[in-house]
Amino acid sequence: MPNIYNRMGARKRLMAEKLKEERKDKSYAKLNNCPTSPRKMRLVADLIRGVEVGRALDILKYTKKEASLRLEKLLKSAIKNWESKNEGANDLEKGNLCVKEIFVDGGRILRRIQPAPQGRAHRIRKRSNHVTIILDKKTEE
Repeated sequence: MPNIYNRMGARKRLMAEKLKEERKDKSYAKLNNCPTSPRKMRLVADLIRGVEVGRALDILKYTKKEASLRLEKLLKSAIKNWESKNEGANDLEKGNLCVKEIFVDGGRILRRIQPAPQGRAHRIRKRSNHVTIILDKKTEE
């Protein structure tokens, strides 16, 4: 089986390996093609950025926005990923685990046509987004 790195340059291969090593230490979860506009999702994502995990779950549970339901499910998934990586660690009970990064990127846009007066047509853009949550231990400042 050919190695995919054979076609890469040395600098690019080293960078790819470095990113792969950094990713081993972090726990993350991704949600792709979520049918909510990125702007609406960012409003909720900004509420939990940098917050301890237990508190973030409480914030999402009591937020009225529809995007909070999807983010709550994604955060629970990220916590389970962290638990499977770090077996025996009790940082979750101590409150040392926090949402280090959360970012929302634009996803695909479904374009639809809506009839308009005088034989015209207006385009409707149904947006979606990609959300990534990265968990890490809290750093003392």
